Amino acid sequence: MADGVLGLGGGGSAALNQDVIDKLKAAERVARVEPYERDLEDWDEQLIKVTAIEAKVTELLVASRAFDLYTTGANAFEQMSASTTGTSAVFDAVDVGSLVEGTISVVIGQLAQKDVHGSTTAFSDKEATITTGTGENLRVNIDSTDYDFSIDDKTYQELADEINLNAKLTASIEQVGDSSYKLVIKSTDSGTANDITITTPASAPTGLDAFTESLSAQNMTGTIDGIDYDVSSNTITTQGNLDVTAIELGTSTISIQKDTSNIVANVEALMTAYNELVDLIDAEAYNVDSPIEDIDTLQTMMASIKDMLFADYNTFDADTSTDQNVFNVGFELDKTGHMTLDSTVFAEALSSNFDLIEALFIGVAEDEGLGTALKSYIDEIQGYDGLLTNYDEHILERKTTLETDRDDAIEDLDNKYADLSAQFAAYGTIIAQFEASFGGLKMMIEQSVAG
Repeated sequence: MADGVLGLGGGGSAALNQDVIDKLKAAERVARVEPYERDLEDWDEQLIKVTAIEAKVTELLVASRAFDLYTTGANAFEQMSASTTGTSAVFDAVDVGSLVEGTISVVIGQLAQKDVHGSTTAFSDKEATITTGTGENLRVNIDSTDYDFSIDDKTYQELADEINLNAKLTASIEQVGDSSYKLVIKSTDSGTANDITITTPASAPTGLDAFTESLSAQNMTGTIDGIDYDVSSNTITTQGNLDVTAIELGTSTISIQKDTSNIVANVEALMTAYNELVDLIDAEAYNVDSPIEDIDTLQTMMASIKDMLFADYNTFDADTSTDQNVFNVGFELDKTGHMTLDSTVFAEALSSNFDLIEALFIGVAEDEGLGTALKSYIDEIQGYDGLLTNYDEHILERKTTLETDRDDAIEDLDNKYADLSAQFAAYGTIIAQFEASFGGLKMMIEQSVAG
């Protein structure tokens, strides 16, 4: 005889439990949720890869600035090196690009200096209040102009502070002994035009009654390349950009020449950044398991960069123009797609026709060179609505979409199995009632058979 009908009497209600629901939900989760989670894991890997590629693009941008016509300061072809002799002057240039090659000779015959006056007699208390009762002033004449400073009802220190309010003068209370002070008044600037004359009032107290000139204002005098100078400052700007600052009497020279070694170093930095970028993009392009979703865009960018580096550029030699490219001056491509440089060939090209190489790399406004074109291109793709900018925005949008789809799938699954749990609970109650009824029927049958 059968033990039950439709599971009755066989523990049917016990079979409808949470463990069954969890197993069903887990099985369906594999198909509905985990694909989004795997895509999000790939997105994280993609971000790492793309970030590395974009960082290398930025390195290429930085390297290209050395060959940019519009760079701030001097580009690689405008760099100069200098050697100096003598200690009478020091040399400095903010923009070395405008310096002229050659040697400059400087002879310093006299240094410019300020006019300095100090109290002839000392006073013992700089905070003592000066009281004359006459209302007279201390008069200082500088640059043919009189300036009056009241000395009544103020301390020596307050008088010095008031003089300091005049931009042409500098005043200080100097301690010249254990308990003695002097008022020192200087011209702010050097040169004979800043000569000072001090007139003291008859009623002036000790320390203000007379002043002694300890340093007389004078101009710097000297020659630069045979040209005489007689100026108020110890610094002269020559060639429109080179600052020559006199330090002591004597002769100094500076020899300025093109720094071609700097060009080679910058070319190598550009090649290194390019080769490393090639490696990063090729590694993803030829990897079937690459997490990067849109490698085509990055390959398009790489193709544009190659076009600029390898293109012909209009260069000028004397009165003629000719097309040149990097392969004419020692550059090569190896079998891996890397750029290499024959330094001997490149050095010879720099030596024999510096202007042509400069035109190839830098160019002019109407015919930009490869460095100028490359820098402009990278600025464009990294700027507003640029290729890389839009690429990054697409990646971020993709993550948002994946997270939304994953959350929706999880919510749908939770709702479905919450409803199923409620249905199982209801079915369990009904089955339990049937089992109870069946148990009574079964007992009656067994009793009747036994009788």
